Amino acid sequence: MPECFIYDHLRTPRGRGRPDGALHEVPPIDLASAVLVGLRDRNGVDTSLVDDVVLGCVEPVGEQSNNVGRLAAINAGYSENVPGVQINRFCASGLDAVNMAAAQVMSGQSDLVVGGGVESMSRVPMFSGGGGAWMVDPAVAFKGYFAPQGIGADLIATRWGFRREEVDGYAIESQRRAAAAWSDGRFQRSILPICDELGQVLLGTDEHMRPTATMQSLGALKPAFDKLGESGFDAVALQRYPDMEWIEHVHHAGNSSGIVDGAAAVLVGSREAGEGMGLKPRARIRAFGSIGSEPCIMLTGPEIVTRKVLKRAGMEPADIDLFELNEAFASVVLLYRQLLDLDPAILNVNGGSIAMGHPLGATGAMILGIVLDELERRDLTTALVTLCVGAGMGTATIIERV
Repeated sequence: MPECFIYDHLRTPRGRGRPDGALHEVPPIDLASAVLVGLRDRNGVDTSLVDDVVLGCVEPVGEQSNNVGRLAAINAGYSENVPGVQINRFCASGLDAVNMAAAQVMSGQSDLVVGGGVESMSRVPMFSGGGGAWMVDPAVAFKGYFAPQGIGADLIATRWGFRREEVDGYAIESQRRAAAAWSDGRFQRSILPICDELGQVLLGTDEHMRPTATMQSLGALKPAFDKLGESGFDAVALQRYPDMEWIEHVHHAGNSSGIVDGAAAVLVGSREAGEGMGLKPRARIRAFGSIGSEPCIMLTGPEIVTRKVLKRAGMEPADIDLFELNEAFASVVLLYRQLLDLDPAILNVNGGSIAMGHPLGATGAMILGIVLDELERRDLTTALVTLCVGAGMGTATIIERV
C-alpha cells in the first residue's frame, strides 16, 4: 500500500468567538482560503496537481455552508481543476479531513491532497443548524439517552472521582503550558497571522488565553451545567447509569474548551508527488481510525480509539513519544491519562483548547500540526493525536517523523 506523508501545515491564530473577537470581521471562507494560500506559497505548490481539498466544518450553515472546501479553493486562487469537499464529524472534523485526505493517497487514488478545517464561531455560533434530530426529535434522543456534552463531562468527573480542585488544576496547567509555548516561540513556524484588506495584522497570536488564571479565580466561577442538569438531563444520564446516585457539576468556562474562530490546513501526499515538487516529507501517517462509543456520556471515545489505532499500527502506548488530546473538558483529559497510565509530561505539552480555544471544525488539524512541530523541536519520533466527538465517537491518528 502506498505511504502518505505530511509535507507541511499552517494554522491561523485562534480569535475569541464573540462579536468583539479579533477575527469576527473575517468571513470563514477567508480564514480557510488564507491557510490554503499560505501552504501553496511557502511550498511552491503547483495547485493544478492538487487532487482534492477536504475541509471539516461542524456548523455547515450560513456562511459556512455550500461546500466550503471547494469554495475556499476557488477563493484561494487554486487551479479550477481542484475539487473540494466539506465533512462533519463534529469535533474531530479537522483531523478526519486529514485522515480522509491520507486515505485517498494511501489507496493510490490521489497524489496530493490538502486536509484541514475551519470554524468561525463568532459568525456562525454553535447549533446554528438547529441541532438536528439528535437534539430535537424525542424518538431519536431517547434511543441514545441524549444529554448535552457538559453533562457528559460532569458525569465522567463524578463517575471516576475527579474533584473540582483536580479539573481546575488541570485547567491552570493548560494555561501555563500554552503561555510558555507562546513565550518560547514554539508555534511561530506554523502560525499564519490574519490581516485586513489594508495589510494590517488583525491577529497574530491565540487570543483566548488567560495565563493569569489561578485556582482562586477559577474557584469563583459557578458550574456551567448544573441548571441543564436540573432541567432533566441529569435524570436522563442517571437513567442510563443507574449505579450512580447523582452528578457533581464541576465544569465551567475556565476548565472547558474555549469558543474561538480559526482555520488550519495540512498538505499530504505520496513520496513521488513530494519528490516531483522538491518537497521534503516531515512525517509519515502511520495509522488512523474512528470509533463509536456510548452516546450519553459521549466523551469516552479517545481511549477506545487510541487502543484501536495502536493495535492497527502494531504499537503500545509506550511506543508513543507525545500524545495530543483535544481538551474539550478537563475531565476528558484526566480520564484519558488515567486509563492509559500516561505520564503527564508527554500529554498536551503545549497546553490545549482550555487555554487556546476549540474552533470545532479546525481543531483536529491544528493539534496535529502542533504536535508535529513539537516532535521536531524535541527531536522525537512518534505522536498520537485524538479527540472526543459528539454523539459518542473518537478519532485518532499516529504520525511518525521521517
